[in-house]
Amino acid sequence: MAVNWAERISAFAVSPSRFLSGTTAEAFLAELLRELRDDRASYSVKVLLLSPLCEYTTLLCPSDSVGEETALELMSVFAQCPPKSAQFRCHLLLALSSVLVCTSCVSSRSRASQDFLDLLLQISQDTGDLHGDGALHSLRVTACDCLQELEACSPGLLSQHVELLSGLRQRETFRLHQAFAGLHTLVLRNAVYQLTQEKGAGAEQLKALLGGNTSVAWEAAQDSGLMNNKDSAILSSLILGPMGSVPTLHTGPDCKELRSVLSSLLEESYLLTPFCQAALLHRLTEVVAMVPGVPPAIFRAQLLRLLGTSKVCLLHATLLMKCAFTDSLFSAEDEAFILKRLVVLSQHPLLSTPEKLFYMDCILHFPENRPINCGDGDESLPVLMTPRLASALVPTVFNDSATMLARLNLLCLVYLEEGEGEEVEGEEGEEGRGLAYLYEHVSSLLHIVKNGGSREIVVTFFRAAFLFLSYFYHMERYSNSLTEKLCELYLHHTHLAPHLISLADQTQDRLSESNWAVELLRELQRVITSAPLTQLTLQDLGWHLKMLARVAEEGKIPQRTTLSFLSSVITPSSSSLCVSGDWRLGNSILGVCRRLLIHPSLDSLLIPLADVLQHLACRYGDTDIQDHARLYYTLLTTLSREKLAGVLAQGAIEGGRQVKKRSLSSLMAESEGLTGVLTIHQMEKAIFSVVEVNSEPQTDKESVPNQNETQKCPDDVNTTLEVYRSQFSNPAFASEITLSYQLVHTEAHDSRFDQLFSIRLHFSLTDEHYEELSDISVPCLFRERPSPVVKLRLKPRRPHPTTLRASALLTTQDGLSWHALLPDIHVAFQQAFMPLPAPPAWGRGGKLNLFEGLWDEFCSESEDCATSLFCCQLKEAALISLVEKHFLPYLISDLSHKEEFKVLLFLPPQSHMLLKIRSEEDAVHFDIATDNWQLLPHLSSYLLTLTSSQEDTHS
Repeated sequence: MAVNWAERISAFAVSPSRFLSGTTAEAFLAELLRELRDDRASYSVKVLLLSPLCEYTTLLCPSDSVGEETALELMSVFAQCPPKSAQFRCHLLLALSSVLVCTSCVSSRSRASQDFLDLLLQISQDTGDLHGDGALHSLRVTACDCLQELEACSPGLLSQHVELLSGLRQRETFRLHQAFAGLHTLVLRNAVYQLTQEKGAGAEQLKALLGGNTSVAWEAAQDSGLMNNKDSAILSSLILGPMGSVPTLHTGPDCKELRSVLSSLLEESYLLTPFCQAALLHRLTEVVAMVPGVPPAIFRAQLLRLLGTSKVCLLHATLLMKCAFTDSLFSAEDEAFILKRLVVLSQHPLLSTPEKLFYMDCILHFPENRPINCGDGDESLPVLMTPRLASALVPTVFNDSATMLARLNLLCLVYLEEGEGEEVEGEEGEEGRGLAYLYEHVSSLLHIVKNGGSREIVVTFFRAAFLFLSYFYHMERYSNSLTEKLCELYLHHTHLAPHLISLADQTQDRLSESNWAVELLRELQRVITSAPLTQLTLQDLGWHLKMLARVAEEGKIPQRTTLSFLSSVITPSSSSLCVSGDWRLGNSILGVCRRLLIHPSLDSLLIPLADVLQHLACRYGDTDIQDHARLYYTLLTTLSREKLAGVLAQGAIEGGRQVKKRSLSSLMAESEGLTGVLTIHQMEKAIFSVVEVNSEPQTDKESVPNQNETQKCPDDVNTTLEVYRSQFSNPAFASEITLSYQLVHTEAHDSRFDQLFSIRLHFSLTDEHYEELSDISVPCLFRERPSPVVKLRLKPRRPHPTTLRASALLTTQDGLSWHALLPDIHVAFQQAFMPLPAPPAWGRGGKLNLFEGLWDEFCSESEDCATSLFCCQLKEAALISLVEKHFLPYLISDLSHKEEFKVLLFLPPQSHMLLKIRSEEDAVHFDIATDNWQLLPHLSSYLLTLTSSQEDTHS
């Protein structure tokens, strides 16, 4: 029973939708509940049965009514479960919480949720664990966690139990103190927020809440007790947004009951872990922010401990308090101390990089006592952050990339704030030394890139350059110098073209008022077109053309030099780079021409551009390039500028594009249809799958090519092994596995895909166990005709299980091309089995001789050889059936010899698994010997599957 349920739960977890296709969620849920009520089932199995209810609650309980009934069933099981089964009872509480929360029973305050809440409160108040009952202790911990989850999901649920939870927290001074402290704080925060939403609520209502006035019935609280989803979202954190949005409870100065509770919680906070302390401080900060009658000075006693903490979470809680109360709690000296501490921690050598970056971020979002702005979330520099204080954070080339960029960003803000970036031009010495240092730092990164830096340093440099320009693009002295250095860098490393294009694009998008990107592209055009063609390589030319294509997008940059460069490149007298007719190169040239066709200065470029296109159409070595050049030439010489822009422009806005289509000639309508035919469309879901076809294992002749049928087996074992292994000198010998698969339409019917043509199957590997696979072509696949069968030839590097990703390119009857992602193909371990690749003329006697020789060798040698033993309970008939069904093609001994079966499994490229199967008094023994010990886990798993199914069949 346990194995059966384990398999079913595992199958459900792998694919719930596939599992439920054979049954229904209602039926499966009924089975789970029936098995949970069965006294004969072990508690380990019952714990397993609860996992679907915890992980897929909404799937099994699609409505509140189903959730209500399921919760009642689970509580009935809990009532009947003996106290000693603590683990199962804990899992039951977790499952009940999941069901009631996910089905909205808690938010609607159903009867089942009330009963469950009463049960949790009853368990949490049971003090039996104080006398050494460990089972009850774990149950109380789980009950407390469930209460906290219910309150977090439905704020205000426990607002009538504030005094009860306060008493439990004070009583539990050891084991559960932390859990009850966290729960009490959460409930208190939500209850106070609930009061702020009620009209006329004040000190009396707050006093009644803290005093535990729970006389109000459950039914009476249904209409106003729980908060709506909007309130729940606000409660995620009240103090992270603008403080003006924090609701307040007007109680007057008389809040001694609340101050007493808060003081008690704060005095005990040092007993909690740092994470729990931070959560407690965060919630109490929100409570004080909502109740103006409680002064923030109540936290003053904790500040000394918090300001000296080394825990990130506690420092973050301190900054949240500072954000909420500013100078009401923190003095100017406190503010300066915290900022200096953040600067020190940002460079502390013993801290990890993420921690340092966190402290850097805290500096840029530092909550000030006298904030100039109201915390809109943008990065800004604290007033107290002076260049002298920030000098400890100057970036160096020895910093990691993230730290270097964070420090550079901070220092840029510092020097911009100090006014060092205000002067556009000036004499030597007018600009501050700090800004000069930052530029030298960027220049140092550029120098490293120029001398062959890694990909990481290349990316870091371009990000640093963008940061520097973002703040100081108006400083012409530095921006012009950076432009010159970037052009020089490009001439040495043309493969950096994508980075330069990206830098220009980002600068143009983010700094719309700056003309720096256009000037950079203009200079790049100049250095490219003025470089001697004799020193130009084919690779450099490809990058130059990509860069010139980007330059051609700028209407302010003249393009005559670009056309002159293209003319020189395609003319054989001045360059031999285009004589070969390389398609990629021709396509890059056409890309530049395409952008020139829609350039604002096209009228002045008409004749030289036409000459370039005509030369490509007549003399370029690739037919496709000639056809496209001829098309562009025709468009250039026959269409007006408006129609030409309408045909070729890619970046037009959608509304304007539609207007242009209606006003253009019929050529536009024809091109729309042509585009649809030439485009490969993506299928939303697979319309067919590749399904394995059960086939017999390969015969010896198929596995062993070019064998001499008259070859006899040597009598000597050593000679037999030598002859057998000599066959592997041929790398192609028995190195492939041929698997048969069938293309089958899915059940979903779509008439467009009933007839498929020119199917190209592509397979990609998910690991390195097999060689790359070739594509397979299938002429057609019709829904009403028999499905075609394809042969998949796998060449293992290591005979391990694997998964193949499959996709297909195909054509439908209407002429459209489609790309489809197919379901993954799983290649099992046993699919790599092949019969012994011995010469057929050896016969059974020769194979037995080889088996014994290999067995002795595997048992005596170490290295990769290994032996193992697998045992199971099988009757004789079941054993014979197993051998006949699964091992007959690999059987070396005679099937009539039932005392011992000898099986030899060959796994390409050169691995062997030898089995001696015999029945003993206690069990069936599978003695295993192999020359590849890494295969033993896979074989054990395979044997376990075989023998388990055989046991079920013959039970």
